[in-house]
Amino acid sequence: MSVKIDRINSNLVKEISYILQTEVKDQDIKFVTITDCRVTNDLSFAKVYFTVLKEDRKKETLQALKNASGFIRHELMDRVDIRHIPELTFVYDESIEYGKKIENIIESIHDEN
Repeated sequence: MSVKIDRINSNLVKEISYILQTEVKDQDIKFVTITDCRVTNDLSFAKVYFTVLKEDRKKETLQALKNASGFIRHELMDRVDIRHIPELTFVYDESIEYGKKIENIIESIHDEN
């Protein structure tokens, strides 16, 4: 990836996190952590990866984020210095769960020895 895309990804993570913390009033979004953002090369689409504190609330949180995506894009227009704000697609980040699973496997191997 180019330096420009990396900078935009980083800036979007920071600004979306701030918007979710301060501007969005929906209670389903209160305990969301934005982990990563991947913008396409033409800056038209962005996948925003998130995790939640309560695993059983991820469906409700995903729906709440989809509902708030228009508001978030509108807020990003004032905060991010790019001509066109990309369409936001929220995706649950499963890498943390995967990391926990791998860690448990490694611990079980060590316990057997």
